[in-house]
Amino acid sequence: MTRRGFLTKALSYAMKAALLGLTPLAPYLMARPAHGSIENHYVKTPPYTLHELVERRLHHTDNGFLNPFTSQTYGNPFRLLQWKLFSRNRCKPYYGQERVIPVTVDFKSLRNREDLSVTFLKHASVLIQDKGAVLLVDPVFQSPFWFIKDFTPLAFDPRELPRPDHVLVTHGHFDHLDVDSLRRLPSDTHVVSPLGYDYVFDDLPLRHRSKLEWFESYSDPDRKITLLPCSHWTMRNPFMGPNRSLWGSFLIQTATGPTIFISGDAAYFHGYEELAREFKVDLAIFNLGAYEPRWFMAASHMNPAEVVQSFRELNASHLLVVHWGTFRLGDEPVYFPPIEIRREMREKGLEDRLIHLDHGQTVFVNRDGTLRG
Repeated sequence: MTRRGFLTKALSYAMKAALLGLTPLAPYLMARPAHGSIENHYVKTPPYTLHELVERRLHHTDNGFLNPFTSQTYGNPFRLLQWKLFSRNRCKPYYGQERVIPVTVDFKSLRNREDLSVTFLKHASVLIQDKGAVLLVDPVFQSPFWFIKDFTPLAFDPRELPRPDHVLVTHGHFDHLDVDSLRRLPSDTHVVSPLGYDYVFDDLPLRHRSKLEWFESYSDPDRKITLLPCSHWTMRNPFMGPNRSLWGSFLIQTATGPTIFISGDAAYFHGYEELAREFKVDLAIFNLGAYEPRWFMAASHMNPAEVVQSFRELNASHLLVVHWGTFRLGDEPVYFPPIEIRREMREKGLEDRLIHLDHGQTVFVNRDGTLRG
C-alpha cells in the first residue's frame, strides 16, 4: 500500500468510527489497551453509592458529562487504527455465514394492546405494548450510514407499526438516535431521553419531550419510566467531542405490573447489585453486540460473560439480548451473540431464564412476570 493510500484508508476508518460512536477524535491518548484479555480492565468503582454519585454530580463536567465508572479515556484514534489496520481479526473466517434476513412482524398478534408484550424489531429497537400504550426504544429502521450493511432490513413500512405513545432514547450514538427514523414518527409522540439532546431535537418536529437526569423519572397515571446510570458514553459530532450529552439505562414499571430493564449500550460496571436492592426486575433486556476485540471494546460494550454476570447481579427473572444481527460494528459476526449468550447461560445453569427472540418476534409478559410466546 502506498503512503497516500495508507493515510486515506486510516482517515476513512477514523471518520467512520467517529460518526458511529466507536471512538471520538479527541485528544485523549493515554489509555493502555489490555491486549488479548477477555476481562474489562477499565472498570472503576467510585467510593459512593449511585445515588450519592448523582447527588454530588460527579458525572457532570463544565461542558457536558463524564463516565465515572471507567478508567478509560475515550478517544484515542491510534487505538482505532491499531484495531482496523494492524490487529488480527480472528472472526473473519465466519463472515461467509452471515445472511441478510428481512424482518417481518406478526401484526395480528400485536392487536391486543391490553397485554404486555415485547417485540424485538432490529438492532437495539424494541417495541413494548403495555395496557393500551406503545413504547418504542431506540428506533432505527435502516442503516444510519451507507457504508454500514444492514443484515435485517424491514420487510414492511415502519408506519405499519402500532403508533408509539412514548419513544425512549438511551443515548446519542447514530445507531441508537437516528433522525431519519424519528422523522417517520407522529409529531406529537412523547420522547424520553437523557439530558443534553436539544441540539438534535431542535431540528425535528418532536416537541413533546421529557429530559431526564440519572434516577429522574417520567410518570403518567399508569406507568413510571426511570433513567438509571450505566457505564457508557456518547458523541454525534467529532468536532464537538464526546459526552456533551448524557446516556443511561431505563427501568419501566409497567401499568400491567411487571418491571422491564433496558440496559442500552453499556460496559460492565459494579452498579447492578445496588440497582437490584432498589428495584425488582422481571425482564432484563441487555444490549449484546460490538464486543470484539475486548482490548478495544471492553470500555464500551459488554461481552456475553459480562452480560450474564450483570444479569445475575441485577437479580432479574429473565434475560433477553438485543443489539445483535443488524450491523457488524465489532469483529464478531452478526449471528454470534445469541449463540454465545446461550452457551454462557447454560454453563451458569441459567438457560431456562434466557428468552431468545429473532428479529420481528414477540414475547408476552404475564402479570406475574412469567412469559409466553
